[in-house]
Amino acid sequence: MLNALAEAVEEKVHQRYHLHGHLEGIASSGWLLLDYGDVIVHLFSPDQRRYYQLENLWSNGRVLLRLQ
Repeated sequence: MLNALAEAVEEKVHQRYHLHGHLEGIASSGWLLLDYGDVIVHLFSPDQRRYYQLENLWSNGRVLLRLQ
């Protein structure tokens, strides 16, 4: 599931902005990261999202888009 999400994000970002992200992580770990320089996309399994709670760590950051 995470690989499919990462591929969809990569495809849409490339189509719209002509950018390629750097993929980090392994889907089976429950966390993938796409690095576009100024924008970082975190893709979590539900369990990993509850565990890491990045929204709390980055509470002062600006959320551009949240999908659940």
